[in-house]
Amino acid sequence: MKTGLVLEGGGMRGLFTAGVMDVMMEQGIRFDGMIGVSAGAAFGCNYKSCQPGRALRYNIRFSKDPNYMGWRTLWKTGELVNGEYAYHTIPTQLDIFDADTFAANPMEYHLVCTDANTGEPVYKQLSKVNYETLEWVRASASMPIVSHPVKLEGRELLDGGIVDSIPLRHFQKIGYTHNIVVLTQPKGFTKKRTKLMPLFHMTMRKYPKIIEAMSRRHQMYNEQLDYIHQQELLGNTIVIYPQDILPIGRTEQTPSKQKLVYEMGRQTAQEHLEQIVQFVNIG
Repeated sequence: MKTGLVLEGGGMRGLFTAGVMDVMMEQGIRFDGMIGVSAGAAFGCNYKSCQPGRALRYNIRFSKDPNYMGWRTLWKTGELVNGEYAYHTIPTQLDIFDADTFAANPMEYHLVCTDANTGEPVYKQLSKVNYETLEWVRASASMPIVSHPVKLEGRELLDGGIVDSIPLRHFQKIGYTHNIVVLTQPKGFTKKRTKLMPLFHMTMRKYPKIIEAMSRRHQMYNEQLDYIHQQELLGNTIVIYPQDILPIGRTEQTPSKQKLVYEMGRQTAQEHLEQIVQFVNIG
């Protein structure tokens, strides 16, 4: 049996996930593989590189850096997050990502993107770190409207959460029978249809499949929550989620809020630690 770690996105809500992961890393908990979507992919890669604390550290360090992310970056580049700076300069020069440990760690690392032209999910396993690897991570987290599609392997790719927000089914299909799923919304959360559909129609005319996917994303997400609950009742899945709505916006750059959400993740992981250890050891 293979144990997996499934991480949804949520922008800066992903710092809750980072707190959960850091406690598990510090406790030496190992998985056979992990799959991340958007922020789950961007922060989750630190599990394979064995770098607890890194996701919070660089987000706080660069929170006021106009080269990192924000409206100034959007105005200058057409992207809310500066792709070159955030996904290449920072991990290779300013807060070094441990590429050697990432490659040596046998845990598989998978992520999800969305093909902007077909509206289909694209799943990718990455085993080493180079420029293209970091572009895959960038693609998984490239939110529509505020990001340009990332071109890789003949595709134009956007945020994986558009079509597969919580890829538990995919991980099960490729052999991961026992999974821990980390969500960034509380139990009982129900996603509603986005109010930004007029903006999607205006800005994404070139990608009608993305418009279609976003119009029904709430249905896909809520169905996935129902499925995850069913798997939890069957005993093959543990779901970890915050107790309340996280007090941070998707693109929030206030260090105190980032730290608070991270600490909420750590506390939640501590509360579930015994259950997690038993589950992973059995799996």
